[in-house]
Amino acid sequence: MVFISDIEKVFSILEKSHQLTMLELLGQEGYTPFQLLVATLLSARSKDSTTIPLAKKMFVQYPTPKDYISADPNKLEKMIYGIGFFRVKARNVKKLSMILLEKYHGQVPGTLEELTSLPGVGRKTANCILSYVFHKPAIAVDIHVHRISNRLGWVETKTPEETEEALQNIVPKKLWSQVNKLLVDHGQRVCLPINPKCSSCSIRKYCEFGWNKLDRKKTE
Repeated sequence: MVFISDIEKVFSILEKSHQLTMLELLGQEGYTPFQLLVATLLSARSKDSTTIPLAKKMFVQYPTPKDYISADPNKLEKMIYGIGFFRVKARNVKKLSMILLEKYHGQVPGTLEELTSLPGVGRKTANCILSYVFHKPAIAVDIHVHRISNRLGWVETKTPEETEEALQNIVPKKLWSQVNKLLVDHGQRVCLPINPKCSSCSIRKYCEFGWNKLDRKKTE
């Protein structure tokens, strides 16, 4: 059984060592909702350290949706080369920009349904925008959130979609915005996919995976 008090304690501990995520960094630097949406789309299956400099470079030349309408697709592809699925993402950014101009007057819509109707925007990206840009309660589940939620024992799920639904049922709504922010950072620095740093993990005491790993070492 997952206790709300344990979830709150985990978040409290992680907050003390939290380092800014990509969207927090870009938000603090004054990038627009549109640019944050594009950056999030580009970051799918790519490292933030790869995405951030390439996105910033692209935004210098193409800062608004209108700038992408006449942009040369080949040039866009070259600008984001190095990001996973860069060709598909370049096409989606152009299509997305056209829809934003035609349907939303160039503004980023603020509902899950509207966001996920845009090319290349899945639930994770949409929930990131709802949480980081519009400050609405939303749980954005990427590979880090999915992995850590299962390791902690909060959920037993096979897909990010299942994890999102399960977390909505156990995490108080007032804390939904903390899930992605804190678990993504923890997953990038400590709770790695392979060889997680359990010995130095600040929340191991609350983690089923961490306890099991410690017990295995004691019996070896």
